[in-house]
Amino acid sequence: MFMVIRADKADMDCRTQMSEIFADGFTQWLGFFSKDRNKIAKAFAHMFVLDQFYITLAGHTVAAMAACTDGTALAVILDKKELRRHLGFFKGSLAGYFLKKEFEVLLENRSPDKCSIEFVGTALQYRGQGAASLVIQHIVDNTPYKEYLIEDVADTNVAAMKLYKKLGFMEYKRKSIPIKKAEKNGINHIVSLKYVK
Repeated sequence: MFMVIRADKADMDCRTQMSEIFADGFTQWLGFFSKDRNKIAKAFAHMFVLDQFYITLAGHTVAAMAACTDGTALAVILDKKELRRHLGFFKGSLAGYFLKKEFEVLLENRSPDKCSIEFVGTALQYRGQGAASLVIQHIVDNTPYKEYLIEDVADTNVAAMKLYKKLGFMEYKRKSIPIKKAEKNGINHIVSLKYVK
C-alpha cells in the first residue's frame, strides 16, 4: 500500500500535499500568523527543499513526510515575499523574520556520520497506519549515517514520542519551557532524541 521515495524523485508536484501535512501539524503553533489551516498551507508550500525530504506515498497521495539533512544543507528555505503574499505584509514579514531562526537551522556539531530528521508529519487520513514509521525507518535504513537526531519534540506530543521510541530513538536531552510559556501552550519540556546504528 505504501512506498517511500525522495520527494524530488516523485512524478508529481508533491509540494501542495506536503504543505497540507505541515499545516495540519503546525497550525496550532503558527496561530499568531493565521488560524486558517488553508492559509498556512499556501503560505508555506514554497519552503520545502525537496531533495532533503522523503515521502511515503499511497498511490499519488503523500501520506507522510520527513526531512533528513546532514547539517550542511537546509530542509526548508523561507521566502518573505511568499509569506507576505499569503499572510499579509505585517504578519508575513514577522513570519519571515522569526521563523527563519526556528526553521532554517543547520545541525550543530556536524560530522559526516550524523544527520537530523526534521519536519515529520502524517496526513490526517493516514495517521495511525504506519506511514510516518515507514518514512523514518526508510531514512535510517537507506542513508549512510550512524547517528540520527530528532530535535525539539514537545513532551505533550505523545503520539510522536511513542513512535520515535518504538523505532529505537532514545531521549538524550530535555529542556524546560519557561513557566509563562508553558502555561500558554501546555508544553512543559522540549525533548531531543537520537538513534545510533
